[in-house]
Amino acid sequence: MHVKQCIVSAPGKAILHGEHAVVHGKVALAVSVNLRTYLWLRASSTGKVCINLPNIDTFLCWDLSELQQFIPQPCAKREEVKLLDAELIRRLREFIGVTNGSLDTSSMATLAFLYIYLSLFGSGDLPSLTVSVWSELPTGAGLGSSAAFSVCLAAALLSASGAIPTPLKDGINTARWCQEDMELINSWAFQGEKIIHGNPSGVDNAVGTWGGMLRFLSGKIIPLNRVPLLRILLTNTKVPRSTKVLVAGVKDKINKFPSVMNPVLDSVDAISCTCEKTLSEMTSQPITGEHYNVLEELIDINQHHLNVMGVGHPALDTLCRVTRARGLHSKLTGAGGGGCGITLLRPETDCSLVQSTIQDLKDCGFDSWETSIGGPGVQQHAPLSVKEEILDVLSHY
Repeated sequence: MHVKQCIVSAPGKAILHGEHAVVHGKVALAVSVNLRTYLWLRASSTGKVCINLPNIDTFLCWDLSELQQFIPQPCAKREEVKLLDAELIRRLREFIGVTNGSLDTSSMATLAFLYIYLSLFGSGDLPSLTVSVWSELPTGAGLGSSAAFSVCLAAALLSASGAIPTPLKDGINTARWCQEDMELINSWAFQGEKIIHGNPSGVDNAVGTWGGMLRFLSGKIIPLNRVPLLRILLTNTKVPRSTKVLVAGVKDKINKFPSVMNPVLDSVDAISCTCEKTLSEMTSQPITGEHYNVLEELIDINQHHLNVMGVGHPALDTLCRVTRARGLHSKLTGAGGGGCGITLLRPETDCSLVQSTIQDLKDCGFDSWETSIGGPGVQQHAPLSVKEEILDVLSHY
């Protein structure tokens, strides 16, 4: 193996504007959320490959001799791999004992790990190693937790296999890869996402790789060069929802009332474009209160539009009402119908107000975190740069 150990992290993602409208050819803005997934890869001499996922109570080990049978031929390293090896996936599903139907979170994560590990190391001797992962992101909340996991896997295993160099130099706490290497990380992370989700858009893994903000339009993903770091509250209403059912409901409404709904979609498109322009101004000139006034008004308008589309929920109305009482502005993020919402915080918003808002939301049965959006994508860490409590979890296994 080319490295004895490495620690990497990748952010989650939220949709700032454009959810649902993006399905109908409109612009969406996806942003990185600085709740991160951390992965520690360590070489070992045990003759085993182990993966530890304490968030989902999954701890697995295999002898290298068990895995030799799966070495794919031929093995691809530097090339971007376009197609999944369906036969390898079928055999791996059989191996981990999940041949029928859809997989649970643990099985999907295991399958993605084994597939990328075998694909990258299959041209030589399989190395003995341990991978431990800890995430600050809740799973199944539409915040890109599976993509952050896939990005971390791709970055760590590509580095360990020698397909890309490790960017971290002595005396530096965190480092990022060059553009070409990040494209390779992204393409392998997309493979992981396809294993987990079947037919993903590629937005989540792109945000996990590049961070910042991405513009998504008709299948094209464009990273935006410079965006300001914004403080937000991220709230999980913990109300489960089906993205598929919500998307179908919006489509039905558009088909039933095209002259009513198409202008709503056009308006959401204009909201995304106006927000993008405002954020761009905030990186090229002094940030003013007026910039935040615009961002807050756009959040309010978009939330009303999402309710018009039928993807609101009483829990999301409660989030908006509770934060509005504190002078804050919120909208749903992602599929809606429950799930998560984001609340914009101004730079001068007092910590005591934030804490009391979080408490109000907890009293409603919600989980809430103060974090930021627009931060860095995948990066490698020196151990000293990782929060102590996360390092403690990772080093426990």
